[in-house]
Amino acid sequence: MFSKQEKILLGILAAIQFSSIVDFMIMMPLGPQLMRMFAINPHQFGLLVSSYTFCAGISGFMASFFMDKFDRKLSLLFFFIGFSLGTVACGISPSYETLLLARGLTGIFGGVLSSLVLSIVSDAISYERRGSAMGVIMTSFSMASVLGVPFSLFLANQYSWHAPFVFLGVISLALCLVIWFHVPPMRLHLMEARAKEPPHRVLTRILHNKNQRRALLFMSSVMFGHFAIIPFLSPSLVANAGMTEAQLPFMYMTGGIFTIFTSPWIGRLADRYGKHKVFLWGALITLLPYWVITHLGPTPLWIILAICAFFFVSSGGRMIPATALVSGTALPQTRGSFMSIVSCVQQLSSAVSSYIAGWIVTTNAAGRLENYNVVGYVAVAFTFVAIYLSKKIQAVEASPTKSADAHLAEPVI
Repeated sequence: MFSKQEKILLGILAAIQFSSIVDFMIMMPLGPQLMRMFAINPHQFGLLVSSYTFCAGISGFMASFFMDKFDRKLSLLFFFIGFSLGTVACGISPSYETLLLARGLTGIFGGVLSSLVLSIVSDAISYERRGSAMGVIMTSFSMASVLGVPFSLFLANQYSWHAPFVFLGVISLALCLVIWFHVPPMRLHLMEARAKEPPHRVLTRILHNKNQRRALLFMSSVMFGHFAIIPFLSPSLVANAGMTEAQLPFMYMTGGIFTIFTSPWIGRLADRYGKHKVFLWGALITLLPYWVITHLGPTPLWIILAICAFFFVSSGGRMIPATALVSGTALPQTRGSFMSIVSCVQQLSSAVSSYIAGWIVTTNAAGRLENYNVVGYVAVAFTFVAIYLSKKIQAVEASPTKSADAHLAEPVI
């Protein structure tokens, strides 16, 4: 289905996503340790998580004004280097306040990476095969769960919470060299001559496009519901369900192992049966683990692992058709700016959701998290909103076969 050059490109992009996902995901299982070491409450921890997403949302918005004016490879390098240095800064932070600032710095660069990766995939892979391509990219989440997070927690337990951030930052800097030598120039969106337009045209173009407005609201609903749950997943499993901090890596490993196989499969299903239909079923299935996880009391480990594996598969699986759907609402000439706005909306929705969840969830005298079930109801409500909006989104791309040819050395097969 993919040529050799396409496979290399997808592999590198998946590695970039892997680094970005590990950097973000590691904050959640480190939550109990950070809350204890810095003597912070759930609201302060929620702010630590949302600082990344809030800054990422702002940078995504600002990037939308110039993202389509440069070679996507050079933009990718610039932001990935900044992300790598920000991750190292997190690792050497001596206090809660400096870590909060470092997370914001990392978010400024990391928030644009996702939109860049999705723009490159969308430019290089035709819409008819994009579900499969997104499935490959989404395996980065699986590998982050199976390898990245458990290894990061191992480093944190063996040394300190600083170690995983320093290690990941150094590895990411090394990956920058791979990008320089093996990612081809990505200039297809620059080939068509266009009249110079004022910066605000980026926003007015989207505001006047009903299809893209719906796509933004759709992605906002998906992310708002999801990130009401995510920040307190690990703390709740430790405080409410009875897991130990040492057992948390098993949760990520189990979920990751399953999604390694299910993500490419769901991507192929989306291409075969339609992005709308696969998202619908994925979203409906996700409602079950949303409700169960937010109502868990003391539970045997094997049941917790089964529930979380189901949650990883369903929630991650629905993002594959959702991302492909949204990418199809923009043409290559404006895709970079639009996907940056999408990233902005995603990050800001995640930040607001995490921040609100931090106010809702409280800790009682026994150390248990309370009101997590309320957060679950919020996630369920926004999932239904996302299902409604998904039916209103239409792909505007034709059947381009020259995208990959223009970017890559080998033709599309």
